[in-house]
Amino acid sequence: MLFGEGSERKKLEQKMRTEGRLPPGQSLTIKWPVLHAGSVPRVDLNNWDFRIDGLVDKPVRLTWEEFNKLPKAEIDCDIHCVTRWSRFDNRFEGVLFTEVMKLVTLKPEARFALVRAEQGFTANLPLEDLMKPTTIFAFQHDGEALSVEHGYPLRLIVPHLYLWKSVKWVRGFAVTAEDEPGFWEQFGYHMRGDPWKEERFEGENNLENRA
Repeated sequence: MLFGEGSERKKLEQKMRTEGRLPPGQSLTIKWPVLHAGSVPRVDLNNWDFRIDGLVDKPVRLTWEEFNKLPKAEIDCDIHCVTRWSRFDNRFEGVLFTEVMKLVTLKPEARFALVRAEQGFTANLPLEDLMKPTTIFAFQHDGEALSVEHGYPLRLIVPHLYLWKSVKWVRGFAVTAEDEPGFWEQFGYHMRGDPWKEERFEGENNLENRA
């Protein structure tokens, strides 16, 4: 989608808000800002793997080649950053989370996941959110491979939550019974992060996210 400048952009932003697509406290953006904690990792696809463990009957490990053989899908979605910008009409291509979950059998007490990424980064999410039909492990954005800054080679996209939950450089997840705080959550970010409820931070914490 192409956005106009000045008053035209404001009209479009108001239109999105009227249509219920712009969460409270958010503003429309054209670009996709690059924000993250730490440096951009160097990824060697020859040594890359994706692991699922925790409360599953049998842990799974996939190479890059094996992960790429999983059935592909596309989603169209809006994305919302806790730093108060939203970008509309994004198209992501990759492997749906529901497809990945076909590889494992959950134990009865499984309710959450701790998603893991390069450099020890983690984010916690309820399985209920991850199992939504729009949650995807993305290779591409708007018809092009993800840039390194946006999470190449693989990024989790959970469009109905704030973007810090959409983990860059993702390498797998552990299934858990309890909701364990991830990296930003340990610094005061909300445990769930629903943009429609403005679940930005727990308590009075005013840290700024890097999504």
